[in-house]
Amino acid sequence: MNYFAHSTAVIDPGATIGDGTKIWHFSHIMSGAVIGPDCTIGQNVMIGDGVILGRGVKIQNNVSLYTGLICEDEVFLGPSAVFTNVINPRSAIPRKDQFRPTLIRKGATIGANATIICGNEIGQFAFIGAGAVLTHPAPPYSLLQGNPARQSGWISEYGHPLHPDTTGRAVCPESGQVYQLQDHQLTKITGNE
Repeated sequence: MNYFAHSTAVIDPGATIGDGTKIWHFSHIMSGAVIGPDCTIGQNVMIGDGVILGRGVKIQNNVSLYTGLICEDEVFLGPSAVFTNVINPRSAIPRKDQFRPTLIRKGATIGANATIICGNEIGQFAFIGAGAVLTHPAPPYSLLQGNPARQSGWISEYGHPLHPDTTGRAVCPESGQVYQLQDHQLTKITGNE
């Protein structure tokens, strides 16, 4: 075993856990879950069958991940974030054949207490603000806030708001990375200025 699991964690047979991952108090990893290397799974986290986590994913306390969720590398899931996998659940009507997948691309952040409605893709390095309710896809590098979540700007890979100039060029104040906004799409064009 090349990962750490607290003595109170429950790991079902058939779960796959990558080297260097840490699983903390009272978390439950179900059979069929695939967790990449170097992940951090906080306290009281449930990871369901068929959930896939890439390298370096960080999940804060009190998050449940259900079948159909895929997180690419270095995704951050804030405390008590909520994910759904059925669009119209009813207790008396089985809908396990109607799960809608959710894909969270590399480096994206989901803020504390945010709710992500299933069937959406969250673009790389997008940032969903605390308490937001996401009901539609989020473009790469977008900053979305509110209920329902609306795009309020752009954000760098280092998590700083970007302010494109009249030519669409923006620079991250921490990293110096240069971005270009064109046709309502932001792309990183250099590693730094």
